[in-house]
Order: sequence, then C-alpha cells, then structure tokens
Amino acid sequence: MEMYLALNHAAEPAAAPVVDPALANDVIAGLGAQQKFLPSKWFYDDAGSRLFQQIMALPEYYLTRAELGILRNKPDDLAEWIAPDALPVDLIELGSGDGAKTISLCDALMRRGTPCTYHPIDVSAHALIELQQRFLAELPDLPLHPILGDYFEHWPSTPPSHRQVVMLLGSNLGNLNQDQSIQLLKRVRSRLLVGDVLLLGLDLKKDPGMILAAYNDAQGVTAAFNMNLLRRLNRELDMDFDTEHFSHYASYSPLDGAARSFLVSKRRQVVRSRALDREFHFARGETIYTEQSQKYSFEAIEQLAAASGFDVASTVTDDLGWYTIAVLRARPKQPARAAFLAAALPVGWPAFTPW
Repeated sequence: MEMYLALNHAAEPAAAPVVDPALANDVIAGLGAQQKFLPSKWFYDDAGSRLFQQIMALPEYYLTRAELGILRNKPDDLAEWIAPDALPVDLIELGSGDGAKTISLCDALMRRGTPCTYHPIDVSAHALIELQQRFLAELPDLPLHPILGDYFEHWPSTPPSHRQVVMLLGSNLGNLNQDQSIQLLKRVRSRLLVGDVLLLGLDLKKDPGMILAAYNDAQGVTAAFNMNLLRRLNRELDMDFDTEHFSHYASYSPLDGAARSFLVSKRRQVVRSRALDREFHFARGETIYTEQSQKYSFEAIEQLAAASGFDVASTVTDDLGWYTIAVLRARPKQPARAAFLAAALPVGWPAFTPW
C-alpha cells in the first residue's frame, strides 16, 4: 500500500505556488511600465536576507558600520537631545531587527535616570526573539514591549505625559523617492505630539567612487542580492527568468545624490509567468530598476524635515562625516510654504526627483 501511494503521489503534477497578490500586482505594474521596475521590498526572502547580512559585512559597505559607530560611541549625545528633561520616554523603533544597534542608546538613557520603555516593532518573529534574549541578558531592568507586525497597524499606545522617541534607522528612508519619504514622515508625525522626537538614520553625500563601490562590491555579493530577486519571482510566480541573461548594474549620480541599482537584459527575450498568465518582453540592454539609495546633504535634511512637520534639533555624525542620525523634533504647525512644496512634489514610483 505504501508503494502504491508513493507511486501515485509521484505521478501527481507539482502544486502551483501560492501567489501573494501584492507581489503579483507589483510585478504586473512594474514589468509593464515603460521603465520597468520592481520595488526593493521584495529583495528580502530568506536567501535575500542572508545575502544582505553578507553585504553589511563587506569592506565597501560602510553604512552599517558608520551608523553602529554613532550608536555605540555617541549614545550620550543622542540621549541628551532626546531626553533633555525628566519626562519619561517611550522609545519606538520601526524595523528594530535584533536590537543590537539600539541597546547602547537604551543603556545611556537608563544611566541618565530617564524612565524609558522600549517598543521594538518588526515583521520578523525570529529577530524579536533574539532581541528579547539580548535585552534580558544585558538590560534586564528595561521595560520591553516587542511588537510583531506593521508599524502603523500596531503603533503602541503611550501616555500623553511621556515623550515618544521614534527611531527609523538603517538608511531605510533612502530607499524611497522624495514624495514617498515626505509621506512616510508625515504619517510618523501624525502619531506624535509637539516636542516628540524622530531619530532618522541617513547616509550623507561624499566621494562618488566610495558610494558606488558600496553597491557594486568586488566580490559580487550585491550583484547576487539583486539577481536573487529574479529567482524569487521564478519560485513564487512560476516565472522563467534565466539569470544568465541578466546582469547587475549600479550607478551613482552626484547631481541628485541617488545610488540606483538595475538588472540589465543581455539580449532580446520574453519572460513568462504561468501563475500570472502573462509574458513580459525585454529588448537587449533594457533595464529593470530595482533600488534607490538616496544620499543627503544637511540642507536636504532640513528641507525634508520642514516638508513633513519637523524641525532639525541636531545631526549626530560619525567621526569620518559619512553618516548621520538626525534628531527631528515635532513642531506645532507646518509653515504654509513647506506645505505647498510638499503638495507640489511629483507622485509615483520610481521617480528621479533631485534633492
């Protein structure tokens, strides 16, 4: 009987992949556009996440080390700006990961005698478990309330007598264009009271060669990370991308401060998706725009804050001046001119809006 069942099971056709409707919609829209694109949020399947861990350890990829250096070497500077008085602090981190970067800041707040509760929010249950273990071992007296899920759907309820301090680190804002960045920061601002704080990790403009190398490393890990997106589509949407017929291309423009990544079709070809019942045509040399990584000037940070309802209280920068954590304070009312500029910005993704 076991033999019969095994033979019949082997003869059955493979089950069709379960299609994520959000992924399907993004692929249909992106690969059907005049400038083909795929949103960078789809990089992070299991393989993509592992590759990104490797990227963060590369000598060319300075961003993670620079931000970590600020948090570990200058936590007291940050603590002084976000807790200048005796108000209790609710520290809300959007995309906390395992909390390794944040523990120094929490420790600095506790050493100052600031009553602090930490609310890490992440979509990874595994990361939050690691975070809980880390904080239990190193800061067992810190009140900790991990939240699994989307930032805005699970925003913690905090007493109005406390100061909310929101953290958006990892240069994640740089993956958005100008309009999207302002809209995201406005959503954060809508959750805050006047005087609440946003800590924003931002990569600064610098030597163009150095920036380009961070997205086109000599070992080819970033290229593999970019190419893995096609492998994910093959698996999850039953597509037939041949990765041998695509290549990774990275660019950086000092004019608008944007590093951009593309996948380039090496030949004229048609890619099909059985799950979507669609086909997508590529010309030789045609590109898929997969990621933007914005670099900022201090003037651009001021403009970004003004357009989204914040004032820049301070910018705490690493010793080499490559990266900053901007301390933004929620202000009472957006000036009319900043509101007009924000409303006039172009809408849509991707957009090549200069800063």
